[in-house]
Amino acid sequence: MKNKANKPTHISRGNVLDDLGFSPEQAAALKFKAQLYQAILKSSQKYSQKELQAILGEPQPRVSELLNGKIANKSIDKLLHYAGRLGIEAKAKFVQARNVNRRDINSKIEEGYRAAQRGELIDADEVRSRIAQRKRAALSR
Repeated sequence: MKNKANKPTHISRGNVLDDLGFSPEQAAALKFKAQLYQAILKSSQKYSQKELQAILGEPQPRVSELLNGKIANKSIDKLLHYAGRLGIEAKAKFVQARNVNRRDINSKIEEGYRAAQRGELIDADEVRSRIAQRKRAALSR
């Protein structure tokens, strides 16, 4: 008989960002941000914090946050700025990972239209979030 402790509590789909419920758009942005951060960390290893303060033009607490992985409040733009100051040339690679489903596009348009009729002002991220919630609910049934 199998031990309950050995029974998996969650089956991974192979991508931690998918498993955590991020939309493909959010996952792509987080992956890009993580790769950019890794390049910054690698380049900054040869400098002291004082030297990084001068190079990045940031006070010591911001440099310390950066070196300790506290980048949740750092935008991709800010990280690109740091990369430029460190002499890192950022190159993006764009690959069509999945086909865009026409039905998804139409449902986004309809959702925005219905929200506008109700007098709600929602942005594209909110529409994507609502669609993702519906998809997750449908998959869990």
